[in-house]
Amino acid sequence: MPPFTVLHVCMGNICRSPMAERLLVLAVRERLQRRGSDPAGADDLLHSHSAGTGGWHAGEEMNPPAARQVAARGGSAEGFAARKLRSDHIDAADLVLTATADQQEYVVALRPDAASRTFVLGEFGRLLAAVDAADLPPAEPTPEAVYERGVALVRAAHAARAGAGPLPTDDLDDPWGRGDQCFSRVADEIEETVHPLAGALLP
Repeated sequence: MPPFTVLHVCMGNICRSPMAERLLVLAVRERLQRRGSDPAGADDLLHSHSAGTGGWHAGEEMNPPAARQVAARGGSAEGFAARKLRSDHIDAADLVLTATADQQEYVVALRPDAASRTFVLGEFGRLLAAVDAADLPPAEPTPEAVYERGVALVRAAHAARAGAGPLPTDDLDDPWGRGDQCFSRVADEIEETVHPLAGALLP
């Protein structure tokens, strides 16, 4: 059911997955703007949220260097609070994107039936390139159309993986405790997937 729901997962939910959560929303808003639609409508089309495999930081704000990266790219860290991943988060997601292969395994161990819609972020970015957009449902800036197109996109990406696992290079480095340069590189790598994802949903 709409909106198309993307769950981002990392370890503590204060660095990588919050950046992915907010940068995907920003990318969808930018796509809407290019189409001449109201970018504020992004929330009706897409629910992008996140959680961590560990609950050590539950209730905390986004890590300041992560928040700086989101803000520098035009997004907002306002209202963010870290939380621990629960099974119902996975159940409600149409697409689960993890920072690493270990976290992908954690998600699938919790909910084996989510395996076909759970990917390492970099893996999903690679697989998107193999999806023929012509085979997807029509693209329109409506909740129903984005949902149908998103679900079809996930199904096509899973088919494109053809039983192969993620590559070591698909993992996002953990920037926790490191400098702004590392956070910037990780944010760039996140955008390498969330921008094509937004573009596939709203070409």
